[in-house]
Amino acid sequence: MTAADVRGFDPGDGRISTPSAERAPARSAGAAAGLPPLAPDHRSPEPVRSEPARSEPARSEPVRSEPARSEPARSEPARSEPVRSEPARSEPARSGPAWSEVVEHFREGLIICDADGVVGHVSPVAERLLPEVTPGRRLAAAGIPVLTEVAIDPDGFGHHGRRLRIRRVPLSGSRSCLYVEDVTDSISRADALLAERARSAFLAVVGEKLGNPLHPDRAAAAVVRLTVPTLAEVAVLVLAPRSGRARWWRATRADHESPTVDSGVLPAAALPPAIAEGLSGVEPHAVDWLVEQAVEAGWLPGLTAREVTARVVLLPGRDAPVGVLLVARRTRWYDDADLELVRAFAARAGAALTTAILYRNQAEVADTLQASLVPVEPAETTGVQWGTAYRPAQASLRIGGDFYGAHRLADGGAVFFLGDVSGKGVEAAVFTGQLRQCLQALHRVESHPGRLVKLLNDALLETTQAHGQGRFATLVLGTVRPHRDGGLSLTMAGGGHLPPLVLRNSGEVEAVPLRGMLIGVVPDPRVGEVTVRLAVGETCLLYSDGVTEARGGRRGDEQFGQDRLVHAVTACHRMPAPALAERIAQVTCDWLAHGDHDDIAVLALRATGPGGRPRRHLHSVPAIPGTAEERTPRP
Repeated sequence: MTAADVRGFDPGDGRISTPSAERAPARSAGAAAGLPPLAPDHRSPEPVRSEPARSEPARSEPVRSEPARSEPARSEPARSEPVRSEPARSEPARSGPAWSEVVEHFREGLIICDADGVVGHVSPVAERLLPEVTPGRRLAAAGIPVLTEVAIDPDGFGHHGRRLRIRRVPLSGSRSCLYVEDVTDSISRADALLAERARSAFLAVVGEKLGNPLHPDRAAAAVVRLTVPTLAEVAVLVLAPRSGRARWWRATRADHESPTVDSGVLPAAALPPAIAEGLSGVEPHAVDWLVEQAVEAGWLPGLTAREVTARVVLLPGRDAPVGVLLVARRTRWYDDADLELVRAFAARAGAALTTAILYRNQAEVADTLQASLVPVEPAETTGVQWGTAYRPAQASLRIGGDFYGAHRLADGGAVFFLGDVSGKGVEAAVFTGQLRQCLQALHRVESHPGRLVKLLNDALLETTQAHGQGRFATLVLGTVRPHRDGGLSLTMAGGGHLPPLVLRNSGEVEAVPLRGMLIGVVPDPRVGEVTVRLAVGETCLLYSDGVTEARGGRRGDEQFGQDRLVHAVTACHRMPAPALAERIAQVTCDWLAHGDHDDIAVLALRATGPGGRPRRHLHSVPAIPGTAEERTPRP
């Protein structure tokens, strides 16, 4: 046995226990095992003069004070000197412990066998770990096959509830030594570390996968898909009921296949009692009933209540659980460590679902408000063909600060308007909504354009001063009434807006000389007013400054301007009103070359006569995918 055979000194199981009568001879001396002692016996003679150099530093003896008397001892060996009596006292300090005494304190147990496989020595540690091994008998008689195998599993083997590892070392004379080590605690610690790493890696993947879905359906499907097979063979997620109905998602996994996900809807009253109890905020404890209820609900296909263990955990939300997660499997019971992992997963799933549901609710509110702020198409009027085009500055919002519309009058005519408010985006769109609501209410009590504009100005002043907004608007507002000859009579009032254009049948383009002050700035603004006659086939065009102030061209900073607008509509007098409005919007966008721009709005009204074709509108505002607005065809 060499120093390399000693892997670490540890007291092992403590002091040496008193050996039995049968084992005492085998452990009493190293010779019985065929090994020499670790230190020379104290009876072997040794010259005294060879030892002082090593023994003197170790202890303080009177010998050190008598060097003069030690010299004659080397020159006169026959003389009897007092120094000769000193080795007897120093021998116990110089002699080492017996081999068996050292081995008994190894961390590993030792079993030494001769060439025939007969056990010659068993250390106390080995005796405690392998009580079947007896000195004087063959090793095979212990009945432990792993001890006699040529190739020993380095991972060890189980024995009496412990995990043991065997290491065989050949010795001289065809003998062998077996080192036996108890690795139960180290393997348990390693397994716990690996399990914790696996749990951390799983939760990290969960956080990554559940960080993206902002739709409740996609988030719920992702939750049950991540649950299988790490946490369960079958996972069912039930969201809190909405409008009396509860949505559920289920993931199941066949052998060596990816999980399949399906979903359904149940009335809130038809939910299993354990699920309803969980949705109320109380985690159910009747596990046996839970399995039976899940089987009755049809959520555990191909499984029976006897072969399945299941648990329900809550998915935390803001004020109440956002849902519950049912996990079921056949392999083993859910212990405390499993439930801790399931609850950690449920906490992340609940946060993801809460975020997705909050986003959905906000999106629904935004869609509703957005739909109310999108410009409304003009009301159908006899002898008038309307054309509109709209390009908000922020296309994703679908709303902006430009507005237009028309309302029918009791005498068969209509009030029409197009305007622009200060600012962009949502705030400007909200202000346009207020303007439109005011016009919708005021036109019922006043139809004269000039007086209607002044009433609108007073209403806006009251609103802006109350909220401290300081916003204003430009506006063209007019009334249209048909004549017997099929033409139209337009009376328009201006509130600081760009002058309308009239396309005559001759191809000439006229600018209407309409002036006025901004709306919502002073209490009594100056409002211009003018009347225009349109013959059958002629068109009046209203537009916002997003057309004329569009910057583009070769250098990218040149305004489109009034002259280019007039040139763009020249020779377009035969075009229908919808096509003309869309042409102006398209020409403006071409000039911009995909650059930033202000809100663009165009309103055209064409005199068609009594037998004119029904109106058509070209809608340039894209509908949100999947909404009812996208699925409903436009006339």
